[in-house]
Amino acid sequence: MKNPKSKWLAYTVLVGLIPILSRLLVWSIASNEVVLPFAATDFVAFGLVLHISNINELEHVSSQSKPWKTVQNGVSVIFIALYSVLFAVLLLAEKNPNLINDSALLTCVAVLAATSLVLSLSIFHRLSATAKVTS
Repeated sequence: MKNPKSKWLAYTVLVGLIPILSRLLVWSIASNEVVLPFAATDFVAFGLVLHISNINELEHVSSQSKPWKTVQNGVSVIFIALYSVLFAVLLLAEKNPNLINDSALLTCVAVLAATSLVLSLSIFHRLSATAKVTS
């Protein structure tokens, strides 16, 4: 494993950002605010990609780090559950927009996604440091 952080950046973060970046691109070239620059669903997708990637990468961790791995997997499962609930709220809001405060939900999901990014970065920093020691 030459540089796990750069692979993580390319394969996970950039792929997870595709919905957000696509929306920003369309927003920047569309006229009359046809598309909003940010949507909560895009951040939900980003967070899910990050945590699914965490679980996948942690499968390859040695048994010496089993307690740490268990905690990280548990945290990722909790975040996946939170994103799932927020996505369900977004689905309900499609039918009845008055159910939620759009800006509050967007802020909540964006903060959750930023937290997910920091957690994922800390996991991949540790995995990278472990890979350097073992190679």
